[in-house]
Amino acid sequence: MAPIPAPRPRAVPLPREWGLHAADVGALILGNAVLILLMWVRHGGLDQLGTVGGALTAGGQLAALIGTYLALVGIVLMARSPWLDQAIGPDRLAWAHRWIGFATIWLIGGHVVMTLAGWALGDGRDVVGEAIDLVTGYPYMLWAVVGFALFVMVGVTSMAGARRRLSYETWYWLHVYTYLAIALAFLHQVFVGADFTHDPLATAYWIGLYVATAALVVVFRLSQPIVLYARHRFHVGGIVGEGPGVVSVYVSGRNLERLPLRSGQYFVVRFLRREDWWRAHPYSISAAPNRDWIRFTVKALGDDSARLPQAAPGTPVLLEGPYGTLTGAVRTRPKVTLIAGGIGISPLRALLESLHARPGELTLLYRAGSREDVVFRDELDRLAAHRGATVHYLVGRRGVELPADPLDAVTLFRLVPDIADQDVFLCGPSGLMRRVESTLQELGVPSDQVHAERFAY
Repeated sequence: MAPIPAPRPRAVPLPREWGLHAADVGALILGNAVLILLMWVRHGGLDQLGTVGGALTAGGQLAALIGTYLALVGIVLMARSPWLDQAIGPDRLAWAHRWIGFATIWLIGGHVVMTLAGWALGDGRDVVGEAIDLVTGYPYMLWAVVGFALFVMVGVTSMAGARRRLSYETWYWLHVYTYLAIALAFLHQVFVGADFTHDPLATAYWIGLYVATAALVVVFRLSQPIVLYARHRFHVGGIVGEGPGVVSVYVSGRNLERLPLRSGQYFVVRFLRREDWWRAHPYSISAAPNRDWIRFTVKALGDDSARLPQAAPGTPVLLEGPYGTLTGAVRTRPKVTLIAGGIGISPLRALLESLHARPGELTLLYRAGSREDVVFRDELDRLAAHRGATVHYLVGRRGVELPADPLDAVTLFRLVPDIADQDVFLCGPSGLMRRVESTLQELGVPSDQVHAERFAY
């Protein structure tokens, strides 16, 4: 395609301040959990504790109630509401979502075990016979078994070892089954759960929780990108090769100056092509926001990103976002060091272009495996010269051309002696980020000065 014309700079609309804090969110979650416990007590939950079988059944009820509640909380945390993103941040939301998900599986598993054991003791039967009667004799019990199996599948595929073996698209669609699992749990709860069969107030409360959760997902995960597309009519303006397996996709649209987008943020991008319109992937913008286009720079990693060069100019694009807090808004110090690994240079290249700084206040450390893997070399050099920034390219194989850890404490201190007094923005492969974060802690960089992007989706 023809070279992309130089962009026209624009002022960035600032995001709205919602005034919600992490402590408020935690108090709301805990308060609802206490309310669920009190409602269970209200409809006679404690009356079951007189026997071993009754105590097991009571424990199973509580495990089901709290487990189901945590499943809804996990969905809400990742519903992409701007209030939660601003109060907690996508990175911490993803961390909380992950561990809440594991807790949900253990609690629902505990519900199954304790309920079967409790009912078997109460009926004087063996556990296997009791399980067969429960599955075949109660409404939607078989569906509940299917829902639990789906929860277990999602949990297993979320473990680090399994996650590394799955493409992003496979992992994403497996997680979509969480919605089906929760729907099946709802049907089970309606027809069998003690809250629904004995307490109308609890029934109304739980239905309200499900409705509120569904509303957040519909508004922010489904409706928001459609509304954004209707307003801006995003489409592929062109695709430019940046290096082996790396391309930049330029997305054009109308009224881009009204888009509240900041350097360092990302979108979940969906190309509306017949062959893969159902696929979506998180991509950071790799150039500062402007009036003419949004640029995403992507490395082919064996999933949908490998198909990007086939997106013809004019292809409609659905953008969900913008997301992410790796922006100048989190900055706390005049000086800034940007540390990029591989294609993690994308958001940091945009930040290098747009962060307010005087000459000498910006430093970029760029780690790449070979010279061919360095993206934006000419752009970075021009930006550094224009802005008075310093760029260090750490290129080569570890333990061969470079030390075993090219970003160890000795190297970081040599290149940036006052790094403990700077903000550090970090993006790259997860292993590199973990090592660098540990090294920064060793060098005395306070945690509130370290800002990392892990595509918390």
